Amino acid sequence: MAAAESSLKNKAIEDISWLDAEKEYALGVHQGKLVCRNPKGKKLSAVPKWLKETELAEQLLALCEWLADHEMECQHRIETWMLRSLPVPRDAVEAVWADPVWSDALRNMVVTPLDAKGKANTEQTGLLRDVVAKKGIGVVDRDGETQWIKAAQILIPHPILIDGLEDLREIAVDLKFSQAINQLFRTVFSATAAQQDLTRITDFQGGRFAQLNFVTSLCKRLGNPVRGGYACNKIWENSIPLEARFWVGDEYPESETSTGELIFVNEEQVPQKIEDVGPVTFSEGMLMASQIYAKRQVEKEEIDNS
Repeated sequence: MAAAESSLKNKAIEDISWLDAEKEYALGVHQGKLVCRNPKGKKLSAVPKWLKETELAEQLLALCEWLADHEMECQHRIETWMLRSLPVPRDAVEAVWADPVWSDALRNMVVTPLDAKGKANTEQTGLLRDVVAKKGIGVVDRDGETQWIKAAQILIPHPILIDGLEDLREIAVDLKFSQAINQLFRTVFSATAAQQDLTRITDFQGGRFAQLNFVTSLCKRLGNPVRGGYACNKIWENSIPLEARFWVGDEYPESETSTGELIFVNEEQVPQKIEDVGPVTFSEGMLMASQIYAKRQVEKEEIDNS
């Protein structure tokens, strides 16, 4: 085992494209980070300060920043396709696949082919593994078999919409597939019969935070802007935008606050009945509220009763 790990490590070092630097050192980029090799050919654990300040190092550091931004942009774009259930042209997937950042982000995402009328063919739903121009998009389906999708468009569905989700999760675990974008194991919520006639959800109310700025900072990290006391998440489903809003408070930043209602409003700012909220929108709104509520200040009594 140790020999195998050492071999893989050496192979990774060999794959680095080294550039000659000052004093017979060499610089390169590995896994998005600046790395260096000394004159004896040994890869160092850290780049010396003097070497990091050279012109070549500064250029490579700028490249690292660009690669990080590119990776984030690719993942954000794919997540947007998933959240909005947007059809993706197969030609577009084939065009970007040669870029390892794109292929790493797309690999193992669950995809479904669409017919000419935009209807999903769930029989070919599977985990995206490869893209070959002449063969199409290669997936591992729910039976663990390889299929090639040749449809002109595919869908990267939200997990709440995936038929046979548990089967695909099991395959991914068995084959040790991982995803750059959280799709397969994303927490999903379905509205209960009792919630259908409601216009507000109170499952996550009463989450106490010692200071309002604690929860607003949390919302920012989660990607949910706070407006008018609400954490917000705007979702387009079937081309209809609704905004999930979860009350976090609107007092001064250092004041104590508690979470409140979760509502879904249309563009006229009117709260909608849950029965009129799409499954993706409802699930993502509940996910936002649950993530914020999970970071509340937990009292000792609450821990003892859990």
